[in-house]
Amino acid sequence: MADSRRASSAKYQSQIVESQTRLIQFMGTLLLALFLTYLIRDDSFTIPQVYVLFLLLFSIGLWVTEAIPPFAVGILIIGFLVFFLGQPSMEEYQIDVGKFVDTWADSVIWLLLGGFFLAEGMKKTGLDRQMFQLVSKRFGHHPAYLLLAFMMTTAVISMVMSNTATTAMMFAALLPLIHSLGKDNGYAKSLLLGIPAAASLGGMGTIIGSPPNAIAVDMINRLPRMVEKIDFLDWMIIGVPVAIVLVLFFWWILKRTYPFPASIDLSSLEVTQAENEPTLAYIGNWDEQRIMWIVLAATVGLWMTGGIHPIPMAAVSGIPIIALTMTNIITSDDVRSLPWDTLMLVAGGLSLGLAIQETGLMNYFLSLLNDIHLPSILLIAAFALITVLSSNFMSNTAAAAILIPAAILWEGLSPSLLPLIIGLCSSCALFLPVSTPPNAIAYSTGLIEQQDFRLGGITLGIVGPVLISLWVMLLVGFVL
Repeated sequence: MADSRRASSAKYQSQIVESQTRLIQFMGTLLLALFLTYLIRDDSFTIPQVYVLFLLLFSIGLWVTEAIPPFAVGILIIGFLVFFLGQPSMEEYQIDVGKFVDTWADSVIWLLLGGFFLAEGMKKTGLDRQMFQLVSKRFGHHPAYLLLAFMMTTAVISMVMSNTATTAMMFAALLPLIHSLGKDNGYAKSLLLGIPAAASLGGMGTIIGSPPNAIAVDMINRLPRMVEKIDFLDWMIIGVPVAIVLVLFFWWILKRTYPFPASIDLSSLEVTQAENEPTLAYIGNWDEQRIMWIVLAATVGLWMTGGIHPIPMAAVSGIPIIALTMTNIITSDDVRSLPWDTLMLVAGGLSLGLAIQETGLMNYFLSLLNDIHLPSILLIAAFALITVLSSNFMSNTAAAAILIPAAILWEGLSPSLLPLIIGLCSSCALFLPVSTPPNAIAYSTGLIEQQDFRLGGITLGIVGPVLISLWVMLLVGFVL
């Protein structure tokens, strides 16, 4: 009993210390943002510009320190803009604050939501596990190719599903094998490092694969200079080849770094249905898996062929939302468990970028940059490097929401170039266990050390931005 009281007391004290630390970080960030706003502003600033400048600095500080969760910063941004810029005294500036709330209904939000429904449907109907079983049976006798197959499967699924859910699913099936190999086994380490890296890299492939991709597309398509808008297929043409090449590269690095066995016993590798997962029910003459295949094919097919039919990408997202709920594949409880926090963060980031444009704050920054003349290559390299570094220490979605509005200020480059590079490079941050949720899942197994992540963090953190920058520069003039 005494031990229980001591444990409860220690846990309570730890929560108090954590709350106090967060409060100190919040107040420190608030004071620093006020101080920097005072230093930066000049007599040419309007009141809305001062408010948005403070909000920009305050949001960056909160995203970096995580004094409050990243999604809460997104809500704070929208609330701040509506409250302070919607006052009667602001009418002379003719700012429509409704635009900042409308980001909740932006096409990017609907696109991500459709992706969430597809991911949940795949998980519930077992399509993800079917792909896993097919891979393990096909390549089970060749350890090196089995690792590559697992990594490629993870990357492909992550183009539609959340990379966190994909990693959790893969590890749920692979952990018996990893435990049988032992913590110090090189092949086990390769699996523990390769799967989360592939999940993050695979997110580059589609607009819905990673929230930074969606932010990049939305901000690019809003630019008046963009005559042709980026659609789902355009992004795939740019993102999929890069994702595949980087997965292949990291597989090659793992193969050269760790010793692989000549053969491997897959008897412990069984994918079974968990007790708390629903059994596959039949609806009329169609079972859930067949319905899921039809919905998946129709949705992705219409997304990819957006240039030859008049249906907007956001409207296509209604197919999985309506079909999967109507057939009860996704229930109301499943809807409540979707990652709504990601949508809150993305909506807040979009509102912040919109506020910078609507208040004219972007023009102020442009005037400062007119005197800065950097070679295009140096500018691209700087943004690629800053994206990877910042995404290692904060949410890659938050990093994209901060950097992409800054990147579109340079008018000497193609308007889509830097946003595309930032969106893709944000998926190359793999240096720390906390850099990505897939890394955190791998680290939580207790079978891998923090220093083990340096292999992917350094190699992909260097090669990734270089490859992405060269590939985007090559394609941006042809595809877009």
